[in-house]
Amino acid sequence: MIQVIPSIAIRKGKVVKMRKGDPASEKAYDENPLDLAKRFEDHGIEVVHVVDLDGAEKGTPKNMHVIEAIAGYTDLKIDVTGGISTDGDISKAYEAGADYITASSIAITDPELFASWIVSYGREKITLGADVTDIQSKELAFRGWQTKAHKGLYEHVAYFYNRGLKYVKTTDISRDGVLEGPAFDFYADMIKTFPEICVLASGGVRGVDDIQRLNDMGVFAVIFGKAYYEGILNLKDLERFLVKRPA
Repeated sequence: MIQVIPSIAIRKGKVVKMRKGDPASEKAYDENPLDLAKRFEDHGIEVVHVVDLDGAEKGTPKNMHVIEAIAGYTDLKIDVTGGISTDGDISKAYEAGADYITASSIAITDPELFASWIVSYGREKITLGADVTDIQSKELAFRGWQTKAHKGLYEHVAYFYNRGLKYVKTTDISRDGVLEGPAFDFYADMIKTFPEICVLASGGVRGVDDIQRLNDMGVFAVIFGKAYYEGILNLKDLERFLVKRPA
């Protein structure tokens, strides 16, 4: 059964969402991150994906206090991403209460370091963030999606797959925040190409029908955000999908 993971994107302490990663389109929601996390937990959600947008742009985490609050007042498992680029950053994240790390930029700029994390922290704890500008070119983008990597997705994933990688979170940036549906063919091809990797799909989710279709395709997990914040996706409707990820 697919795992459903809500995304909490933070900038300057506020919950925000953008369209296609464009900072000019950013919308802030009247939500306290901790209250939001508690609401997710109350509905049976077990994992949240916390995106430190300030950290992603600066190259170092900036919102660890949010992780500390969620870890301190809920039993949620926390997957944190944004600006993690050193072993020290990972240590701080774990000290703050994070359970999993998703890293993108460092895997592009220092692939050997990221590969070493898979071994030293364990493949259950480290997820590769590999987001593409569009599904045709499959060109990677990083640093908060503001920089193109001039590298293809499959080449990138294969490098880490051969070094023990288990989890890949991938977003079709052109669909993120626009509620036009996930890139189903894209994820189907990912699963076919890397059948032993657990794919976490992100971007475009409109509702439970999209999640059910991803589930039927064999997608490991789906990360959703805007559909919930805009009142389109009801948390109660997700209860049939709730499963546990290994600790």
